[in-house]
Amino acid sequence: MEHLQERLNGLEDLIAARLSGTSVSFQPIPGAIPVIQVVIGGREELPIFVTASHAQILCICYLWADAEVQPERRVELMEVLLELNPAIPLSSFGRVDGRYMLFGALSANSRAEDIASDIVALSENALEALEALADYLI
Repeated sequence: MEHLQERLNGLEDLIAARLSGTSVSFQPIPGAIPVIQVVIGGREELPIFVTASHAQILCICYLWADAEVQPERRVELMEVLLELNPAIPLSSFGRVDGRYMLFGALSANSRAEDIASDIVALSENALEALEALADYLI
């Protein structure tokens, strides 16, 4: 966990600067895999979870759960997600344990500025995805 925290040290200020001074907070999540929760002011319902291995840094933003999808439109939603994937810069749609998400990955050697840019892009993409896909949700 300390290695991940050291790697992300100072990112709050970089992210806040890219968001015109919006508040940003980091919170370590206890567990076997080191994870840092990034909360951006005004977007508290869409925290970003950051973890790292020796090869990559992974950023995940959970969007909604299976239970929030209109059952009769689930197949249509899957098609739309596949079609939207190339149009969402620096992010991809995925699903883990019945939770839909956007995620982005960077090299473990990425500069702090690049990590901050990816987190900001992921947060903005999550907002846009929720707006664009609201018709498929309950």
